[in-house]
Amino acid sequence: MNEVLLEVNQLKKYFPVTGGFFGRNQGDVKAVDDISFFVNKGETLGLVGESGCGKSTTGRMLMRLIEPTDGRVVFEGKDLTTLNSGEMRKMRKEMQMVFQDPFASLNPRHTVEQILEEPLIVHGIGNKEERRQRVREMLEVVGLSSYHAKRYPHQFSGGQRQRIGIARALMTKPKLIIADEPVSALDVSIQSQVLNLLEDLQKEFQLTYIFIAHDLGVVKHISDRVGVMYLGRLVEITTADQLYDKPLHPYTKALLGAVPVPDPTLKKDRELLTGDIPSPQNPPAGCAFHTRCIDCMDICKSERPQLEEIKPGHFAACHLYSPR
Repeated sequence: MNEVLLEVNQLKKYFPVTGGFFGRNQGDVKAVDDISFFVNKGETLGLVGESGCGKSTTGRMLMRLIEPTDGRVVFEGKDLTTLNSGEMRKMRKEMQMVFQDPFASLNPRHTVEQILEEPLIVHGIGNKEERRQRVREMLEVVGLSSYHAKRYPHQFSGGQRQRIGIARALMTKPKLIIADEPVSALDVSIQSQVLNLLEDLQKEFQLTYIFIAHDLGVVKHISDRVGVMYLGRLVEITTADQLYDKPLHPYTKALLGAVPVPDPTLKKDRELLTGDIPSPQNPPAGCAFHTRCIDCMDICKSERPQLEEIKPGHFAACHLYSPR
């Protein structure tokens, strides 16, 4: 029986849009619109979707770096949305984040030692010598050397900087790491090295990951389960193998059809998307995807489909599978 580490219930984030002479509210951008999922201990949950679908906003809300508009985030039985800033700071010892840009996320004025030591100081872990020993050990763990501790971020390559970001996330020995597109800014040859490092660290430290990405190939490589987001909503979630072998939602099928295949002689059946993503400030009624869906029915234009279990462990929000 899998043990649930994190549970998200009806999470929403609406950003107000103001305008006019008096700066009045003219509506909301529904960046994340009522999503629910869970993450088991020791697994990797991938979150994928086009740019602007709300996956990065979701990751930041889980850490309370962005305050949710509504919903609950329950970590080890504690509702994080009810905690004050001091209580939340203590919880971040157990939850850490790896950011997309490995340079912007590191303070250029600090040495690597100062950057890695900072989480330990914030949480009151160890004395000065113990903290420095921990820094040296963690640099070795992520594939760098202890003498790198005295250098500054600009003296490293992009891949090395991301390894420093990963080391910083591991300093407090967290249980959950939220990785927000951690390899998208890296060369392809470096991406695989960082992904392999993340997998090795997961086994060594019994970590749980939420891996946010737009590259379906990367997500398949590292994830146990995958959730697909579109316009702030979860449209499908299941195991990685099931999603790639037998996707249910038309949007997921279109995403998979767009993944390039290294064999030029292999023909793929592609369901190409047409049109642009609707505005999250004024999403379409019913299913948010119906304006681009080749399987659109009348009910899709008026009723929003709920995320339901279509097959064991395979959830989709689509009227094609709803009994009528």
